[in-house]
Amino acid sequence: MHFLYKYQRQEVDNIANLKRNVLLNFRVTEDERDLITEKMAAAGIRNKEAYLRKMTLDGYIIRLNLADVREMTRLLSSATNNMNQIAKRANETRSIYESDIKDLQAQYNRLWEQADAILRSLANIQK
Repeated sequence: MHFLYKYQRQEVDNIANLKRNVLLNFRVTEDERDLITEKMAAAGIRNKEAYLRKMTLDGYIIRLNLADVREMTRLLSSATNNMNQIAKRANETRSIYESDIKDLQAQYNRLWEQADAILRSLANIQK
């Protein structure tokens, strides 16, 4: 009995110390529940409490497809590696090949194209 009381008291103390200590309950139909579950899945959110709080307070959730950002990161890494290799060779041989410069220019053009695509897609996001 003492253990149960101690456990319950500890649980009450934990709830009192939470930043979010007010509990809200509401009812939905089965169809509404299913729609909430579908929207959570589409947003990539598994925590129902976090989803409902976010939707209640902000009214929207934006899910970004970061594939373009990952591609830009890959292109940037590749260009940086090539630049380092060219710099190393230039330090060793005291010369830079025109083909190396053209290759770097092409890589940077692809980077700018990718950055432009990302910025355009972000500009199209609406509430």
